[in-house]
Amino acid sequence: MINPIAITARRSQTATLATNRVVRNTYMLLSMTLLFSALTAGVSTALKLPHPGLLLTLGGYFGLLFATAKFRDRALGLAFVFALTGFMGYTLGPILNAYLALPNGGQVVMTAMGATGAIFLGLSGYALTSRKDFSFMGGFLMVGILVAFLVGLGALFFEMPGLSLAVSAMFVLLMAGLILYETSNIIHGGETNYIMATVTLYVSIFNLFTSLLHLLGFMSGDE
Repeated sequence: MINPIAITARRSQTATLATNRVVRNTYMLLSMTLLFSALTAGVSTALKLPHPGLLLTLGGYFGLLFATAKFRDRALGLAFVFALTGFMGYTLGPILNAYLALPNGGQVVMTAMGATGAIFLGLSGYALTSRKDFSFMGGFLMVGILVAFLVGLGALFFEMPGLSLAVSAMFVLLMAGLILYETSNIIHGGETNYIMATVTLYVSIFNLFTSLLHLLGFMSGDE
């Protein structure tokens, strides 16, 4: 006789094991991509490589992001993850050089880096331990990120520093929300592909860091 309780328990255990595997693989890959991105950023900074420009940056980012999503279920997807994060690290080099050249720039960079790490560890740790479901934030985050991105482009083209600061503040809040949302999505089975989970968390960390860098640079009077 089939025991429905035993079947349900077995399915629940299987789902839990699958979720734990996604969590483990995601954070392992995220650690490796962050290290690789830091390496490319360090090389770019040391060699004082020029920034590729807005169009090439956006083209490279969205092109590599599309390729990663397309091959997310294959080994090639891993190669595109490292290509994407390495490319973003390279674009970060000239930004770091610009801040490091300013008075007190080194302190600003280190503070932004420390704050980014603290925010990410705090929020992801909270989502993992509390196991709260933040899926309700999905629609708001998608619209908010799109609006902030478009407003940011407008601030850049029309040279409006005040609006640019406001966009950076928006991105800090939105990326914090995205970290909560994606971590919750992983542990509740909404995201079962660790490659895409890694990309989402990496992009959150990258944008959080650059936004904090902008805000802290302004508050310190270096900009």
